[in-house]
Amino acid sequence: MSQYAYTTLRVRREDGLVRVTLDHPPVNVLDVALMSDLRHLLTALREDHEARVIVFASADPDFFVAHVDMSLVDTPDAFDGLAAGAPEGVNVFQALGELLRHQPQVTIVKLAGLARGGGAEFVTAADLAFAAIGRAGIGQVEALMGIVPGGGGTQYLADRIGRNRALEVVLGARLYDAETAERYGWVNRAVPADRLDEFVDRLARDIAALPEGVVAAAKQALPPRDLTPGLRREHEAWAAQFARPAAERLIRAGLAHGAQTREGERDLEGLLRGLES
Repeated sequence: MSQYAYTTLRVRREDGLVRVTLDHPPVNVLDVALMSDLRHLLTALREDHEARVIVFASADPDFFVAHVDMSLVDTPDAFDGLAAGAPEGVNVFQALGELLRHQPQVTIVKLAGLARGGGAEFVTAADLAFAAIGRAGIGQVEALMGIVPGGGGTQYLADRIGRNRALEVVLGARLYDAETAERYGWVNRAVPADRLDEFVDRLARDIAALPEGVVAAAKQALPPRDLTPGLRREHEAWAAQFARPAAERLIRAGLAHGAQTREGERDLEGLLRGLES
């Protein structure tokens, strides 16, 4: 993997294992900078045959990835530069999830904080995810902004937890704790917070140490499902809602009341629900 100056990531390698730490204060918002770094890293690693496992964690114990940058409402063309190279039929946000889902390495998320919206979609797109009991939270909050998930979330959820629970997650727009996420099949396992690092590190090292070809063979035998038609439907639904006045009003009001600040993001669902009260 060539040297590259990442501004939002810290990347460290060891014996077939790539450790990626998201470090984009104040809450790891999925903006152009973070998306660009993630896209570059994943693309570079596709041709890296020495890397077998990628572990994603956050430098912030409270937040994994907040969600897509809500200031998109003011700069709708900000992400256009990322459209180049995106697969046909998917938007730039879905393209990130699809890149992650089709990564040749085993991808693991170590979820010790909160992941909402685009952050939750990133977690769901990874091969494996493990969540810290009492600390982790995951949710699709978009409905409270007058939209639906548009980065693959509807399709990834239905594929992973079933349509009925996916509808609950999308329309209920609540934060799910580690134990519930495990019970639903959203994450692989809920792990005591003080054991999360040890658990994920041991698994990642064990996978990285497997004989040559085993990881590739397993991923070939268990490929991700082709969700292309559903991703198109999702994008159309998301774009139609995003164009409505209600979405713009709610997103602007959310930003004005503290969204994308550390305090506001601790209970973003409550903040957004309060806008209509």
